Parts: sequence; C-alpha cells; structure tokens
Amino acid sequence: MNKNLDFLAIGDITTDAFIRIKEAHINCNLDKESCELCLRFGDKVPYESVKVVKGVGNSANAAVAATRLGLQAALLTDVGDDQNGKECIGSLSTNEVSTDFVRLHKGLETNYHYVLWYDVERTILVKHQEFPYTFPKLKFPPRWIYLSSLGHNSLKYHEEIADYLEANPEVNLVFQPGTYQMKFGTDALKRIYKRTKLFFCNVQEAQRILKSGENDVKILMKGLANLGPEIIFVSDGINGAYAYNGEDSWFMPIYPQEPYERTGAGDAFSSTVTAAIILGKSLEEALLWGPVNSASVVTFVGAQEGLLTRKQIEDKLKEAPIDYRPKKI
Repeated sequence: MNKNLDFLAIGDITTDAFIRIKEAHINCNLDKESCELCLRFGDKVPYESVKVVKGVGNSANAAVAATRLGLQAALLTDVGDDQNGKECIGSLSTNEVSTDFVRLHKGLETNYHYVLWYDVERTILVKHQEFPYTFPKLKFPPRWIYLSSLGHNSLKYHEEIADYLEANPEVNLVFQPGTYQMKFGTDALKRIYKRTKLFFCNVQEAQRILKSGENDVKILMKGLANLGPEIIFVSDGINGAYAYNGEDSWFMPIYPQEPYERTGAGDAFSSTVTAAIILGKSLEEALLWGPVNSASVVTFVGAQEGLLTRKQIEDKLKEAPIDYRPKKI
C-alpha cells in the first residue's frame, strides 16, 4: 500500500441489476412512514428495462467518490473467482480506486443484488456471500478508514478492525452502518462506535440503532453521540440532513434537482462530506458539498456515474440558491 493513502474503504462490493418496472403500486400506512412495493402475485409482470452496474456497494461507492474528489483511495473487500468478481475489480480500476486489498476467493461467488426500480425509488434484493473476512497487515496506516456494509458473518471481523484502530490511534474512522451492522446491535459493536469520528445514517436507521420511536432528530443525534461518535450526520431524504458535533446542531437542505433514480444518494452525501473534511473543509463547508453530489447522483442510474469532481462541486456551489446553506437549529 502506498504510504500516502488517504482513504481506505472497508465493505462488501456487489453488482446491481436495475430492473425498471411500471406495472406496480405502492401501499403505505396512514402516516406514510412505512410503504410496500406491490406486484401482482402469481402472474407474469412485464419489466421495462435492465441495467447492470458493476463494482458498487456502500464502501465501493465511497471509495469512488473520494477518488473523484482528489483523494488517494483503496477498497478492502472480497470477491469470488467468477466473471462478476473480475468485472467488479475492473470497475474499481477504471475509477482509479486501488485494488491492492481486494481478496479473491476460489469457489465463492461475488455478491449480486437485484434492484426493483419503480418511479424514482428502488427496493433492493440483497444477498451477502459468506466470505472468510480477516483484517490484513497494513504496512502503512491510512489517514482515514471508511467502514460500511458487511455480511452477517462479519462480527469477528469487526473485532479485528477495532483492534487495529486501537493500536493505531492516529487513524480516523468513519462509520456508515449497513443492515447487518445495525442488526449486531450497539453493544456488540461498542468498540467501533466509541472509536468513530464521523457517523452517518438516516432517520429510520437512527431509530433502529437506538431502538427508539423518537422523531425529534436532535434527540436522535444526541442519542447516537452517547454511543461514542464525535460528529453525527443524520439524513432525512428529500427533507434534508442534520449534523451534531456534541455542542451545536445544523440543518442542511437538499441541493435542488429533479431525481431520476435515487440509488446512492446517501452514499454520495456521506462520502463527500467525509472527503471535504479530509481536504480541510470545515463542518459547515462539508455540509454544503454533500448534497451537491447527492443531487448529481440521482440524475443517473446507479450510485457512481453521477459522482462529481471537486471542481464540478465548486462550480455547482457558485450556482446554488441563496438559501442553500447550513442553519444552526
């Protein structure tokens, strides 16, 4: 590994197959907090198109975003010895993300997810392969580690990551928990939470993590901060995002943009805010950057095609509405 590595993303990589459907409907509860995608049961349902996107996933998306913004990034991940795995590695290389820490496993398949794309939203059918996760010996510590979605058998792996972080206090940790990391619970991952500098999730995930029905985002952020993270970021979809640094709280509106397909908006926000901070931006400046990249990503299919360079983000900020700024709350 290059000793100047800025950003080491850790998490599963996958291929996403976007299946666009129109003959469906949405069924929501009265408050619209929980909705279901409904298709005709026991019937043949036509689809409009399929688009296959290689080399994606929370951490892979973050590594690509960091690279586009000028950081030296690598992905620590696992793939099978199949064509899909080779193409995922090729996609990382095309995006100039280092593949030095991509482990290839004979006899295993690479992750493959199916994305049911209806209107501008998506429902993702996921399956994480049971890779033999293990943390490698790193010759040089990265400046930042970005940890996100891993499989259900990764609990011991998280302990190894925590061991490394405790042995290398100069390494900063970003934690954007995925499905199984939330299922593990805060007690099982307490060493990870306590070591986290930047923490990202959405409102519903915050409620799940804290096992709370609380709707006040400021209270949710303080609850997350009590677990150990230094700075909390909680997104709320088209309603904007929030941040809390232990003293002050901010609200950040979205960057105005009509969406085409929303996959990857959260990853773009999290990784772009992180990259901005690594590049020396203040918390409030970083909050300006994040929604710009999210707004660009949702105009494309998939999580990476719309990711911007630093110059493109700076140019977009020059065109931003006058009220596009973080506000203390």
